Amino acid sequence: MDKSKIKGIIFDYGATIDTNGRHWKDVLWDAYIEQQIPVSRDAFYEAYVYGERYLATHEIVSPEDDFLSVLLAKTHLQAHWLIERGFLENNALSSFYPLAVSVQCNKFVLNILKNTIPVLEKLALQYHLVLVSNFYGNIETVLKDFGLDLFFKKIIESAVVKIRKPDPAIFALGVEALGLSPEEVVVVGDSHSKDIVPAQKLGCQTIWLKGSAWEDDFSGQGMIDVVITDFSELEKLLLN
Repeated sequence: MDKSKIKGIIFDYGATIDTNGRHWKDVLWDAYIEQQIPVSRDAFYEAYVYGERYLATHEIVSPEDDFLSVLLAKTHLQAHWLIERGFLENNALSSFYPLAVSVQCNKFVLNILKNTIPVLEKLALQYHLVLVSNFYGNIETVLKDFGLDLFFKKIIESAVVKIRKPDPAIFALGVEALGLSPEEVVVVGDSHSKDIVPAQKLGCQTIWLKGSAWEDDFSGQGMIDVVITDFSELEKLLLN
């Protein structure tokens, strides 16, 4: 990575800013364990995938929904899948699980943001920042609710622009919003396959926030410019 060329930063959101590199499958599974939900890891994983695919293809999240509402939508879909397939009993306790998991995960994000927000504040003083995210049409509401919206010059959201990662075109929109050439932009994301590889195809510099993932996300493609394991490392890497 050539720091001397960097004039702008593109950030991923989910599992980068909000969880410090932890994949959301891991965050949710930890909450399932904490709430003593009697399902296997494999059954949960299938329910998680079902919920993510459903949210990506059905407009059930409104632009006004905050992040807790998104979590509730996810966990209700997961519970529905688990009950329908006999992995979870349909009773008063199972109807409580989505709320319990959602509240726990929302608190987890709020705790993470205590550390990531100060870093974003410092970076925003030196660079223009753009957010590029696969999300559900309500990312601006989520950012405002968490006090993150003022850091970003532009928000590029998949549900709005109708382009999803790993299509490099969504990162091209971020580079365009910055008004810079790709080599003057560094992309920071937790997913090697969805963030790092497509950004490099555009000619951007990259920083891979490699956290604790459910499975190895390394795609085997492209070069790895810089690897970090904690969001706070961006200060040392990017600030004068």
